[in-house]
This record gives sequence, C-alpha cells and structure tokens, in this order.
Amino acid sequence: MLKRIDTRIVKILVSAASLAYAIYLFTVGQTGAAIGMLFLTAILILAAIQSLRLIMAFAQLRTQKMEEAGVWLERINPNHLWPRRRAYFYFLQGSLKMEHNMNEAEKLIKESLRLGLKQNHDKAAAKLNLAVVASAKRRRQEALALLNECKRLDEKGMLKKDIKMVEQAIKNPQMIRQKGR
Repeated sequence: MLKRIDTRIVKILVSAASLAYAIYLFTVGQTGAAIGMLFLTAILILAAIQSLRLIMAFAQLRTQKMEEAGVWLERINPNHLWPRRRAYFYFLQGSLKMEHNMNEAEKLIKESLRLGLKQNHDKAAAKLNLAVVASAKRRRQEALALLNECKRLDEKGMLKKDIKMVEQAIKNPQMIRQKGR
C-alpha cells in the first residue's frame, strides 16, 4: 500500500527543478525566458513555504465566514504543514471551535502557542481566546492573568477594544447573563 506523499517535498522538488531550469536558460543565453522562469520559481517557492489553503481559511475567517473557513481547514492535513504553519492551523481551528466546544478550543489554542505563533499580536489573540475560555469556566484569576499578558503582547493596540470587552465580562459576569436573555 502506498503512503501519502508529503506535498511539501513535492513542492520543494518542483521549485528546485524550476530554479535549475532558470539557471540553464541563463547559461544558454535565453535571458528573457530565464527571468520569466525566475518569477515562476519565486511563486513555486512561496507555495512550498505557505499553505494556500491556510491562507484561504484566514481570509474566510477575517470576513466572518466561519463555515467556509471550516471547509478550508478540513482540507488541510496538519502533518503536511511546517511547524509554524501548524501553529496557525491549530489557532484557526481553536478559534472556530470557541462557539461549540470550549474544552477542545482551549486544547487547540494551547497547542498553537506551544508550537509557536510568529507575531506578537497573534499570540495576544490566542491569549485573549484563552482568557475567554478561562472566564467561561469561572477561573477568574487565570483569565485576568491571561488578559494582562494579552495587553503586554498587543503592542500596536489592535485588540484594545476586545480586551476591554472581555475585561468587563470578567469583572461583571451578571451583565453577560442579562444580555443573553
């Protein structure tokens, strides 16, 4: 029985072959074709590094199309992602699970932090989600500690409004219960 081929290896091999062909074109004097081949090689290298499906899931999530983002994430095999990309995969999965299963969401977001999210604002968003989970599980001290860490990581103030909203919900849980009625 054939094992599934890791697509990362195939993408790297195709990129290397494309680069080799571009170099060959330069050596035989086909400069125009070689430059075009270098552009194609750059696109292939980007495709090898990035997961296009993960990028599509991010785009769907940003436009609040949760179902479509879930469809894109289902198409991804996390074992075929680079470790940093796998962290973002788990972060997106956890963000989508927040509405349905807090325990699973918490596990996925913690895994994304363990694997290492690259940007500080992404780490802050993950900590904010964990603070929401901790608050929902009535772990107030943990939620407040996560919020403080979130504030520290959110250097550009991108999550300022969300942090305030979660902070108010932690300090006054009755307010949330009344809104939910």
